[in-house]
Amino acid sequence: MNETNEQELIARAKEEPEAFGELYQRYVRRIYNYHYRHTSNRADAEDLTSRTFYKALRNLNRYQDQKGATFQSWLFRIAHNLVVNWYRDRSRHPEVSVNALEPLSTERGNPQQAAEQSEQQAWLLQILDTLPEDRKTLLMLKFVECMTNAEIGEVLGKTEGAVKALYYRTLSNLRDTVTVGE
Repeated sequence: MNETNEQELIARAKEEPEAFGELYQRYVRRIYNYHYRHTSNRADAEDLTSRTFYKALRNLNRYQDQKGATFQSWLFRIAHNLVVNWYRDRSRHPEVSVNALEPLSTERGNPQQAAEQSEQQAWLLQILDTLPEDRKTLLMLKFVECMTNAEIGEVLGKTEGAVKALYYRTLSNLRDTVTVGE
């Protein structure tokens, strides 16, 4: 769906809530995956996904198309706010379980290589697990959701420049950590 069709669909959904179903179908998997990566729990991810779309439908009349603030980034902003509240409600240290990420593939037939790759994966997950929640979210939105810096800024409530700076610092810290660990 191109941007024009999406804007037409949003305008239609503002008048006919049934049209919102098409927007739901387009984004439900990505929003669910976003929540699942944060919660590592299917029930919580389903609940947060349903609440995301409920809030989006309820507040659709407030959505305005702006440069850099796409419908996708608006929806992810709602999802992000719900995740932040989810952490706060559980009085837990805000942390994203990187164990929810798909495991790296292993070479079949070579147990030594598979063991080395598994060891490297565990080491990488351990390093990523030490990152603050906002940096994990940044990496997920950048590499898993393939969002632009402007869209990430909209989700995180930061300027595009702040996202670039955070991204640079995160990658520099990861590079230093990986270099020290080798």
